[in-house]
Amino acid sequence: MINEQIRDREIRLIGENGEQLGIMSARDAMKIAEEAGLDLVKIAPAAKPPVCKIVDYGKYRYEQIRKEKEARRKQKTVEIKEIRLSPNIDTNDLNTKVNAARKFLTKGDKVKVTLRFRGREMAHMNNSKHILDDFAQSLSDISVIEKAPKVEGRSMTMFLTEKR
Repeated sequence: MINEQIRDREIRLIGENGEQLGIMSARDAMKIAEEAGLDLVKIAPAAKPPVCKIVDYGKYRYEQIRKEKEARRKQKTVEIKEIRLSPNIDTNDLNTKVNAARKFLTKGDKVKVTLRFRGREMAHMNNSKHILDDFAQSLSDISVIEKAPKVEGRSMTMFLTEKR
């Protein structure tokens, strides 16, 4: 809210250089802002009394937009990378998959490890849980299990995230 849009009876005013000008009526603050040739902007509406500042509104908006863009640029999106295994995987193939998962985890992504069962393999699901346990064990130095292995339909899934 700026200038005439501010309808509060009392506000806490901050000057253009950041100094506290105290608590006063919105009209008085508006007069001070007009004399300085600047705008009265409400920066903390939830405070008691609301906090207003005397600033150049165009410049203030520009600074706000720039700060938002900077924050968005520094933000990292966490992706979920999936690694699929089968119950009859060999140790070297498992090590290759572990190295791929290690690479994903060091980049800061989450890893979804899926153990897929086909046909007759469905009868021996409980015997294959050790594959996911071995996978998690081999990555235990840099990762932690976020979701424990769980059977979902024809597959068993587990989520790993980077240790903090």
